[in-house]
Amino acid sequence: MNSTLAPELQSLIDVQENPFVLIDEHYRIVAANRAYCANYGMDQQEVVGKTCHEVSHRSAVPCHQNGEDCPHQAVFQTGQSHEVIHTHFDRHNRPEYARIKGHPIQGKGTQRYLGEAIYHIANSDELDCDDMRMVGKSPAFLACLDHLTRAAESEAPILLLGESGVGKELAAQYIHRRSIRANKPFIAVNCASITETLFEDELFGHERGAFTGCIGRKQGLFELADGGTLFLDEAGEIPPTMQAKLLRVLESGEFRRLGGTDTLRADVRLVSATNRDLLEMAEENHFRLDLYYRIAGIDLRLPNLQERRSDIPALAETMLKRITQTGAPRCKLTDEAMEKLVAHHFPGNVRELRNILLKAVAMSSHGIISASHIHLGGNAPLQSHTHTHEIDRRTPPSPSAAPPAPKGESMAELEARHITDLLVQNQGHRRKVADVLGISERTLYRKLKVYGLA
Repeated sequence: MNSTLAPELQSLIDVQENPFVLIDEHYRIVAANRAYCANYGMDQQEVVGKTCHEVSHRSAVPCHQNGEDCPHQAVFQTGQSHEVIHTHFDRHNRPEYARIKGHPIQGKGTQRYLGEAIYHIANSDELDCDDMRMVGKSPAFLACLDHLTRAAESEAPILLLGESGVGKELAAQYIHRRSIRANKPFIAVNCASITETLFEDELFGHERGAFTGCIGRKQGLFELADGGTLFLDEAGEIPPTMQAKLLRVLESGEFRRLGGTDTLRADVRLVSATNRDLLEMAEENHFRLDLYYRIAGIDLRLPNLQERRSDIPALAETMLKRITQTGAPRCKLTDEAMEKLVAHHFPGNVRELRNILLKAVAMSSHGIISASHIHLGGNAPLQSHTHTHEIDRRTPPSPSAAPPAPKGESMAELEARHITDLLVQNQGHRRKVADVLGISERTLYRKLKVYGLA
């Protein structure tokens, strides 16, 4: 403790339950409470006199010199409170994510201090799941992680928004693990993978004899998720006939198995995800507006990989470790290979990065992945820092028939090219393209996924 500190300031520090530290204008710690000392594995005599960045960041320079938003710099420049999300290092030198609230505090005379309260968000091992981990320290990632953590504390239904491949199921698993339902089931279903005729059976189950060939009782996903979390991925693909039934279950918590007469109940926290604009679909009568408001109690947008470009190296290294744990040889990216990855704009986001690395591991030799092993699928590297993803506005062909196939082009390649041209002509509107092709929107969506056009 600092014996020269005014007693009223020391009392202010001691009553804080969260880690709290008082810092002077030169980044030196003048006082800290017990929670702060315990968090960073030092006693109070060790902490006082050290710089804040030395203790929490394990860095010799202030965090703003490492490109971070620095609460110390902001508070002393403006005299106003400032809140940021940072990556700190705990007593075991493991990264932890924390919300930092900095406040200006007046000392004796003209002496000013930064009072910094630290609120734990997550340790790095809390971002793990079966085959991947949420990784990053970019501002976009840290802000998203903070929002997910806050949402997990609520029981409200959550709608995760974002492009394909940004990690919506990872986010859903994180929400479940941080919720009061963490010791209950987490059940995930991809709504685009279930045919319309089987949707009700998947969600609510059936009794023996409910339909031809049915020889036993089956529990539905609502029953299996009772007490836990049900994750509906690709929620925009829920068939219209099922939307009303799903709405009734969400409102009442009651349902019946197919062929059953007993009313069952399930206490389920719903997390949904989509890469589509459900409100636009509601305007076009493809999605019920009342269902949208039921599943979107809290809506959270996940950043795409272009918005968190600085996370690509850490993501790539983490993915390589996971890939090589399954028996593949340990691999390392050369500087040129990493530069090639960072320059790519990744329309398929984190999922695309993982697929590129899987292929690179298979092609590499002696554990070294060079730039020649990084195949980007014909996608051009990033030319600017724009975040807008637009379809090439080429002059489209007539939609009445597919263009003639160039020599050597397969029927699958021909169909993919034709669908791409129709998407261009119709400004990416899937319903119009499906109508031109004479297929359902669900069938079109499956084709987009198969051809990598989703």
